[in-house]
Order: sequence, then C-alpha cells, then structure tokens
Amino acid sequence: MVYNKATVEDIVQLTALRIAYLTEDNGELKEHDLEIIKRNLPDYFMRNLNKNIFCYVVRDEKIIVACALLLIVEKPLSPAFITGKTGLVLNVYTKVEYRHNGYARKVMNMLMDDVPNMGLSVIELNATESGYQLYKSLGFQDTVSKYHLMNWHS
Repeated sequence: MVYNKATVEDIVQLTALRIAYLTEDNGELKEHDLEIIKRNLPDYFMRNLNKNIFCYVVRDEKIIVACALLLIVEKPLSPAFITGKTGLVLNVYTKVEYRHNGYARKVMNMLMDDVPNMGLSVIELNATESGYQLYKSLGFQDTVSKYHLMNWHS
C-alpha cells in the first residue's frame, strides 16, 4: 500500500469516492443531484485540490482505496480559532473490501501530522456512528457549545 496526497491526476477517482461516500451516508442519491455532482465535482477538485482542500489517500497499486479530505477555511480571528484558519474533515471513506485494516486511522494520522505546518487552530468534523470511536481515539472531543448548529438551504 502507498500512502500520500492526491493530485489532479486522481480527480476521477476522488469524484467516484465522494459519490460512494455520499451514497453510503445518505442512501441512494436523487438522479438530478447525482448529475450535478458528477458534472461539477471534477471542476471543484481541479480548482481547489492542494490549495484549500487536501486529500490524503491509501493506494493499492494505482487504485485509491481510502481517503480523507481536509478543507481549510480562513475566518476572522477569534479566541476559538486564534490563527483564523480551521480545518474541516470530510469524506473519510474506505472501500468496503478494504475496511478494518486501519486505513481510515492512517489517513487521519497523515492529515493530523500536516496541521502544524498549515497553521490551523482547530480541526472539526461530524462523526458518523461508525467513525465516532476512531475519532475519539485520535483525540477528537465532542463539542459542547452555547450555540445551536443550524442550517439554511436555498
């Protein structure tokens, strides 16, 4: 197995892994949504990969079998994120036939090892039930806040 960061040559595989993750997380995607994702996600990766989104991967030969995305967000400084730079972990995913081999832990460790060089104050993530214990073992803590997490959709 080879462990490294994805490059633009990996965009087709990254797109497929993102769709696999979204399908597993959300159930079958609506055809309209799937078409939009397939059409626009490669361009997103082309514009942002290794600039403000980094993808840590495990390869079996040339095939990416596991990945974790780290999205870098810069905000106005605050005591909660004193450098203004935060990371959001997305899409930690291992192909079904490669699970239970420690690959998610490995990509998360690679990601976390890069954080000091990126000047990030904090890394955030939303854990699924299946990933919760892994993240706890890596030092992530449940967030307790006086704020309510809310969304608005257009």
